[in-house]
Order: sequence, then C-alpha cells, then structure tokens
Amino acid sequence: MAAGSGPSVRFEGLAKSFDGGTTHAVAPLDLDIAGGTFVALVGESGSGKSTLLKTINRLVDPSAGRVLLGDVPVGDRDPADLRRHIGYVFQNIGLFPHITVAENIGIIPRLTGDESVAQTADLLDLVGLSPDMADRLPAELSGGQQQRVGVARALAGEPGLMLMDEPFGALDPVTRDQLGDSYRELHDRLGLTTIMVTHDMAEALLLADRILVMHEGEVVADGTPQALLAGEGGETADALIAVPKRQIARLRTLEGGI
Repeated sequence: MAAGSGPSVRFEGLAKSFDGGTTHAVAPLDLDIAGGTFVALVGESGSGKSTLLKTINRLVDPSAGRVLLGDVPVGDRDPADLRRHIGYVFQNIGLFPHITVAENIGIIPRLTGDESVAQTADLLDLVGLSPDMADRLPAELSGGQQQRVGVARALAGEPGLMLMDEPFGALDPVTRDQLGDSYRELHDRLGLTTIMVTHDMAEALLLADRILVMHEGEVVADGTPQALLAGEGGETADALIAVPKRQIARLRTLEGGI
C-alpha cells in the first residue's frame, strides 16, 4: 500500500435521536477533523461515541445535519459503496470462521474487482503477521492475531479513512499495547485519517493527536492529549484522566514498598 493522505471529516449541524427527538444520542454539533489526524472519542457508556462514529459510514443515519468526507456528503453516496472505501475495525473482529485468513482479507478487493494474492501477503506483512498464516482459519489464531487480520481486512480496500470502535478492548493488556503501537505506526506511515472509539483514557492519550470527550451526547472537551493532561478539558475530561493518574500513583506506591 502506498502512503496517501486521508480525507477530512466534517459534521455540519449533525444530531441523532432514536426516540423522535425527545432525547439526543448525539446533540447537534459542528466539527471539523483534518485529514491525516488520529482522533479518539472517549466518554462513559451511552455518551454517544459509537453513534457518532457510525454516522460517518452510514451504519447510522443522522436525524439532522450531515457528514462530509472532504467536500462530499456521505448521504449522497450509496451506503454499500461508501463502506467499501472506509476501513472499519471493531472489538468483536467479525472474521468469517469458515473461510481462511486470505479469504477474509480478500472480501473487499473481491467486491471492488481488485483481488490480488500479492496484496494479501503484503497486508499480512503490514500488520506484522507471516504470509504463511494466509491459509489458516481464524480459530487457529490467537485473539491478537485475529485482530491484526481484522485490521488487514479493513486496509485491503486501501481506504484513506479508518473507523475503529473499541478495536483492542477484548485483548490482554500486553497484546493491546503492542497492537495499539503497531496501528499508530501504520496510521503515520500510510497517511490515514483515523477515528477511534475507546473507553480507555490512557490509550487515547498515548495514541491520538486529538481527543473528543463526550457526555450525554455532547462533545464537552476537544483538545490534544497535552492540553487535556494540563487540565484544559473541564470536569468530565479531568474525571477520565484521573483514572490512569490514580493507577500510576498506586504503582509508584507499590514500587516504593518493595
């Protein structure tokens, strides 16, 4: 895959309600995300993170407003065609269990008429897997390897935009950390735009260029990791950041007692 430049993402007056407008899953917002940025969406469960993410690839259509990729409204595009050109990685991976790794990765290229065996090998190498895994079934892989295949499958259509919904949440801490670092390196190398939902504030701080903190459907803080760590994000952001800070303090206390 050649390095490229991911598209910008713009929300214009976007809102989503599932009950006819009484309660907003996503409150009306205007927001610009520059191409090539790695953005993390954080907040408690039910804050609207995944709903906002899914308006981008039309898994959820907004109740008001619109989303634009570059200058093109996603609502003007066929949903299936749109999704073929956006990478999407989620926690449960969604690999098809009865077909091989290569066949899982090749689903999008087959749909777009750009199937290539060499591409599969290149993608496996890109996500740190050996090409000899191509003929294995998903059940023969570890959880971390399966998630790497999920990332490879999302990259197979050579998207400029990657959407990630708790992509590493089901992994053990060591694998999660390694895969997060590996993906961040891929993001930079390929010039992607990445928008990632995570409950893990430490993960957001370590991986993202920009963090959007959501609460009850609203974006209540928007800043760099450095700005949020400096206390510029307000009460909700401070409460989320306090969790990893407390964990670090406890570890230091334990180290001092050894």
